[in-house]
Amino acid sequence: MSAQSTERSALDVLVVGGSGVDTVVRVGSLPVPPADSVGVPPIREWAGHTGGNVALGCRALGLGVTFLDFIGDDLAGGQVRERLADGGVDFEHLVSPTGTRRAVNLVDDTGRRMSFYDARDPGDLRMPRDFYLPHLGRARHVHLSIVHFARFLYDDIADLGVPVSTDLHDWDGVEDHHRDFALRSDVVFLSAAGAGERIASVMREILREGRAEAVVATAGAGGSYLMTRDGGRTPRPIPATVPPTPVVDSNGAGDAYVSGFLYGRLAGRRVEECARLGAVAGAYACTGHGSSALIGREGLASAQV
Repeated sequence: MSAQSTERSALDVLVVGGSGVDTVVRVGSLPVPPADSVGVPPIREWAGHTGGNVALGCRALGLGVTFLDFIGDDLAGGQVRERLADGGVDFEHLVSPTGTRRAVNLVDDTGRRMSFYDARDPGDLRMPRDFYLPHLGRARHVHLSIVHFARFLYDDIADLGVPVSTDLHDWDGVEDHHRDFALRSDVVFLSAAGAGERIASVMREILREGRAEAVVATAGAGGSYLMTRDGGRTPRPIPATVPPTPVVDSNGAGDAYVSGFLYGRLAGRRVEECARLGAVAGAYACTGHGSSALIGREGLASAQV
């Protein structure tokens, strides 16, 4: 058996949806003061987005990864393909008629960011079953980005009994688009910023109404919060990890957290340990530009978790 076929058979994580290109603009502070024109440092572009970043992060940790998505037959799509190939990710794609997703991210001097996301997929876009089913059949775990077409994979995932996770990002607990993902996933990640003071009740609702075993709310430098089905009604705080070097850019930090958590889960670690591994990976991601800082196994192994 060739090295390539061995690699393809070891599918630890199947990531579906969520690739694109970020245009990163460095600004002095957020929110940006009103002005007709503002001078900024060089504007840079980074291929990744949430699904791409999770796939790259898991691959950097030595996991076998396949990533499925729609991208455009355009320059941005070429950037996505190149970045994933450079990161060793097995990327199989279909062509979207509306092109590759884009985002503009404003990043201040502390690394904090504000993202303007271009969700351009048409509402009737669907991923064919014969495209994704062979990959589902050999995956140990599936991670779905909250792109619309990904919700239609849940029935097949359930039939095959494959564990699935998702990242709701800044869900407020009300927006309908996110609800299928929240209630049909085994592990749910979200940002504490979306629901604000209601985050604990949103986490409880996900556990009560859905199938999740664990819900994780990330809070940036404030750490993260963990709730499990058998762990009581109060979120357990997971301390933030201090980055090993100064913070440069928080783009991709949440995605890196997901990668570290999934690495621990697939290694059979306890859920609290998985959350601490996620915190280490997320902190490391803040030390590079544009989600370029990907921690490896040695970095996680050297962390005290």
